Amino acid sequence: MDSLDPASPLAPAVPVLRPPRIWKFWGTALWGLVVFGAMFAGQMAVVSWFLMRQEGPLDMGAAIHVLGGGLTISLSVITGLPAVLAALWLAIRLSGTPFADYLALRGTSLTNIAIGVGALVVLVGGWEVLSRVTGRESAPGFMMDVLQSARADGALWLLVIAFCVAAPVTEELFARGFLYRGWSESFPRPAGAIVLSSLVWTALHLQYDWFFFGEVFSIGLLLGYLRYRFKSTWLTIIVHGVNNLAAVAQTLLLVGAG
Repeated sequence: MDSLDPASPLAPAVPVLRPPRIWKFWGTALWGLVVFGAMFAGQMAVVSWFLMRQEGPLDMGAAIHVLGGGLTISLSVITGLPAVLAALWLAIRLSGTPFADYLALRGTSLTNIAIGVGALVVLVGGWEVLSRVTGRESAPGFMMDVLQSARADGALWLLVIAFCVAAPVTEELFARGFLYRGWSESFPRPAGAIVLSSLVWTALHLQYDWFFFGEVFSIGLLLGYLRYRFKSTWLTIIVHGVNNLAAVAQTLLLVGAG
């Protein structure tokens, strides 16, 4: 054998690399808790800073006033983004899969965007009709209060950035990017992953009542389907951003008319 011939050069050792992997159901769930914890910590850092700057006694009323302030909420949503990115980077780094590939950060077409936005318009329009039939407000009270507070603080532009850019990027990378990817490649399969990730995403919106919970969940199902159908989280980020921008615009009109 040539390998036993002293005159033959030895073949260089090839390092054995661990193949990339995707976190499965429980791994995704556990890392999901880590990502959520990072988002909560990033947001609470801003809230804590505002609470420490509060003048006078820090009672429950003062705390609620700070927590519901438009400037506080805007900055907390924005600071949650880098915290989530850091936690996702760690989880995906340990998996050995490229970050963009894991989260399906692929380009999409104008046609796909038009399909997504068109489906969103039909879905939200249906909920709007239902809200009018049942005599409910078109916009949740939470949105109106936050918008009025942000406008009073001169931070309306910051709220638009927070709700229409930072929030869609943060939530879509978490729900339709990370959670969907892991759960769709384990026993829930794509259909179950769409439902589960939509439930988690809906749970992030505790500020709404049951009616708007239903609307948020249905939008989550649509975004999950778009993620499955077109395999692009950038698409769901764009559609999510359009939805939030429309909600802010609608609330502005209602506040102005009030």
